[in-house]
Amino acid sequence: MTFVVTDNCIKCKYTDCVEVCPVDCFYEGPNFLVIHPDECIDCALCEPECPAVAIFSEDEVPAEMQEFIQLNVELAEIWPNITERKDPMPDAAEWDGKKGKIADLER
Repeated sequence: MTFVVTDNCIKCKYTDCVEVCPVDCFYEGPNFLVIHPDECIDCALCEPECPAVAIFSEDEVPAEMQEFIQLNVELAEIWPNITERKDPMPDAAEWDGKKGKIADLER
C-alpha cells in the first residue's frame, strides 16, 4: 500500500510532508506534489504533516478523488524528485480547501 496526494494540494503545494519522508518518494510539479507508489514505504509520517489534509492512505482516498491514485503513479515517473521543504505557493491560503481543483493542475 502507499499514500496518495490528492486534490487539495493543487495550488497550495505545502512541502512539510517532504521534510519528514525517510525515503524521498515525493515528486514536484509546477503546482502539485505526488508520491511515487513504488518508493513509498507506508510509514504514514507524511499524512499528519500536510497542512492542507491532501494526503491519504491509498485505501482511504475519498471516492471522488480516486483518479489521484493513478495520477500520482503517472506524474511521479516524469516529475523531478523533491527532498527538501520549500515555501508553499504564494496564494496557498486562498486555495486551501477549495474543491475540484483538478482543472487547475499544471503538468
